[in-house]
Amino acid sequence: MSIKKSTKWSLITLALLFLAYLGSIIWFEARLGYYQPQGSTSLVIATFGDDNERHERVLRLEQTDGNSYIAANHWPRAWYHQALDNQQVEVKMPGEESFAPYLAVPLEGAEDQRLQEVYPVGLNFRFRTGFPPRYFMRLDPR
Repeated sequence: MSIKKSTKWSLITLALLFLAYLGSIIWFEARLGYYQPQGSTSLVIATFGDDNERHERVLRLEQTDGNSYIAANHWPRAWYHQALDNQQVEVKMPGEESFAPYLAVPLEGAEDQRLQEVYPVGLNFRFRTGFPPRYFMRLDPR
């Protein structure tokens, strides 16, 4: 086999592996979005799009120093962009029966860095989700 054929097959193999990996990320994220699993630390956030249509999403609640935080940990993050555009959100906290008004405050600087350190994301999770960037928001009651 010539070097050119060997290189061609290597590139095809790499492309197929990459496509399989990309497919596994899409499959994982689609299942997560469809089932929206809930646990004892899950909340439901209602954001509002440009058309003022209500969108609900299940997220994990992190609490530190009396503050409530949520994170955009996945590539599908329409809720995050909607909360950036309209910070007036509604949240149903774990164990609560109804939604309450909150202000979604995007974090940066020292507060964001501290949360990144306090709530690290493991390599397995990052690999399964395709290494998305992670952004935190603080939920302040209104």
